[in-house]
Amino acid sequence: MLRRLFLSSSSGRRLISQHTPSYKSATKLNNSESFSFSWPLSIVFYRPINLSRVFAMADERSSKTASSEAHKHTNRLAAEHSPYLLQHAHNPVDWYPWGEEAFAEARKRDVPIFLSIGYSTCHWCHVMEVESFEDEEVAKLLNDWFVSIKVDREERPDVDKVYMTYVQALYGGGGWPLSVFLSPDLKPLMGGTYFPPDDKHGRPGFKTVLRKVKEAWDTNKDALVQSGAFAIEQLSEALSATAKSTKIPEALPEKAVQKCAEQLSDSYDSNYGGFGSAPKFPRPVEIQLMLYHSKKLKENRMPGEAKEDLSMVVLTLQCMARGGIHDHVGGGFHRYSVDECWHVPHFEKMLYDQGQLANVYLDVFSITKDVTYSSVSRDILDYLRRDMIGPNGEIFSAEDADSAEFEGASRKKEGAFYIWNSQEVEDILGEHAPLFKEHYYVKSSGNCDLSRMSDPHNEFKGKNVLIERNSTSEMASKFGMSMEEYLKILGICRKKLFDVRSKRPRPHLDDKVIVSWNGLAISSFARASKILKGEPEGTDFYFPVVGTDPKEYMEVAERAAAFIKKHLYNQQTRKLQHSFRNGPAAAPGFLDDYAFLISGLLDLYEFGGSICWLAWAIELQNTQDELFLDKEGGGYFNTPGEDPSVLLRVKEDHDGAEPSGNSVSVINLVRLASLVTSGFDRYRRNGERLLAVFEKRLKDTVMAVPLMCCAADMFAIPSRKQVVIVGPKSSPEYEGMLAAAHASHNPNRTVIHIDPTDIQEMRFWEENNDKIALMAKNNFTSDKMVALVCQDFTCNPPVYDPSSLELLLSK
Repeated sequence: MLRRLFLSSSSGRRLISQHTPSYKSATKLNNSESFSFSWPLSIVFYRPINLSRVFAMADERSSKTASSEAHKHTNRLAAEHSPYLLQHAHNPVDWYPWGEEAFAEARKRDVPIFLSIGYSTCHWCHVMEVESFEDEEVAKLLNDWFVSIKVDREERPDVDKVYMTYVQALYGGGGWPLSVFLSPDLKPLMGGTYFPPDDKHGRPGFKTVLRKVKEAWDTNKDALVQSGAFAIEQLSEALSATAKSTKIPEALPEKAVQKCAEQLSDSYDSNYGGFGSAPKFPRPVEIQLMLYHSKKLKENRMPGEAKEDLSMVVLTLQCMARGGIHDHVGGGFHRYSVDECWHVPHFEKMLYDQGQLANVYLDVFSITKDVTYSSVSRDILDYLRRDMIGPNGEIFSAEDADSAEFEGASRKKEGAFYIWNSQEVEDILGEHAPLFKEHYYVKSSGNCDLSRMSDPHNEFKGKNVLIERNSTSEMASKFGMSMEEYLKILGICRKKLFDVRSKRPRPHLDDKVIVSWNGLAISSFARASKILKGEPEGTDFYFPVVGTDPKEYMEVAERAAAFIKKHLYNQQTRKLQHSFRNGPAAAPGFLDDYAFLISGLLDLYEFGGSICWLAWAIELQNTQDELFLDKEGGGYFNTPGEDPSVLLRVKEDHDGAEPSGNSVSVINLVRLASLVTSGFDRYRRNGERLLAVFEKRLKDTVMAVPLMCCAADMFAIPSRKQVVIVGPKSSPEYEGMLAAAHASHNPNRTVIHIDPTDIQEMRFWEENNDKIALMAKNNFTSDKMVALVCQDFTCNPPVYDPSSLELLLSK
């Protein structure tokens, strides 16, 4: 039997007891590269690795590779479109892409498959490539004894899910690079994550592992294959949960929200914000849960408790924005912080983080009206507009953590693009350097000293990751300046640093377009277009925020949606493809693609976009139900189930770095049922069954499903508040009315806007919700906008201006 022996994290290494397959353990990881190791034959205890040695080794080999062996080899990956696969196209390893050619070769030679899964901006994937996959000796072992397959987890999340679930469930941990050995019929035999190349400090290296796997295959093949088949069988049974009833108990949703809020509060870091300890990952679903619970408490006339929940969110978002995880010079957020104070990040930037974080900062702005939060949301969206959007409106996936320190450098280092030494700052900023250095804690010795976990191996000695340790008002007072003057100087300084930084070698850009992640970003751009209209007139903005007119954010959202519809949607089959780079990838759309895009399209419509986006959302929901819905057991599978090479069909529920497709789907169904009556019964029925599938999770492990807790409570509310805005959309009051409709934070509100002079719109509503069509006809006046607020089948008297609507909704 395979045994899980070792798991390490950025804070150190610890031994982990053996795990058996279970539904609880098969959950979505945060998108980090952790270290883990499983040993197939015997128990071995390990001493910690010296990471500086690993980096030095990687740097040395990288230098040799770049200087003497560039393009000496070319393998099948050269014909692929994925940036990650192309990075490995010139390894001496005879890589195959995932597909029948590789499977047939393994069957023909009767050898195991070595499957390596990663993504193009994965730091430890780069390290393992340099150490092992560019090494001729390792390549010979792989080529002689295995068929080697390389998979981009972002391009094929379905394949990644199968083998990550296996590694997590049996061995207790996982991450990327994911390294798994398979039988020719794709059953997992054993696996782990990062392997060093050679035996060191009592830890077997990758070459030793390859020899042991080869030996085990030659001497004990039948037992290995049988074990793998049994593991898949057990996981398949555990992960295809079925509803035991048609609905969950009536009191469960509210209890789940309450329990999740309590457990998050227990894990709250009152010093630095966030829930849990280092390493700290932004997990916006936790913020959403706490904001949702705070609103419920306020509605239940418990203002003190509501304020406590909000204060946790506020401190968390403040500390994140002030920390090094935030790119103060260029905008946006890095993947996670290795320490407890949000200071030293893992420097990659992921699109899914940007979209979700922009939304929670928008939410807190709509609650507090504090422009600190609206400014951070602008910072994120302006970064995306500047650096992450293609010529046709498509939004790219990620930027790497690693980059060269200077042009022509033979090696890359993590964070090189983002960090500064004190002398650089002085040379660039001149007279303003003392102010800037004190504000951002810049020191000649380097500033990665706030936590023992920030830089345990002195990788950033003499370097500074910008962090704000004192409030801006305190600093302005100390320097004898007004806030306006102080902030203006900081903005000028950041722009100067940005201009210098722009001349550095940039991190690798993964320009793959992923539908699900674009859906998250579409949502944030659309919402910003109206929520930011609540900023006080004359609000000043400082670089990297550029003071964009909020309506331009709606244009970004619509262009991104139009790109997906044109390039990744088949009008005949009504199906999505998962990703695009130099054309659509072969992988079909997965549940997350449909669910996240539908959510984005609903926001696109509700925040002022065309009726065509709502019509497309309905169409996509119909396709999602056809492809992913378990019509017998309830809930949605994560794949269409059409690819026989994907051995597990999972019903995902874990709300991690990204929310689960099932959680988002419940909310989508609630929203659709509030918008259109044509599919009302089906939406409600599917939502009820879905929640029933995950009833045990909502009772026992709420921390794993915070967004599903919110979704269940939304579903339980008898009637959502509806705001119906009627009038000509050419009217100057139209935008103001929409902004007023969205001025306050309320996840249980639906906004409908309808122009009775638009024949297409009226036809849509007559076909999909005749009550709305009738309401529009009865309340239309050609010279002004009308807004009606309805709930529980009752409407308030109409109001005719934005301030009256905002006042009505605030009650």
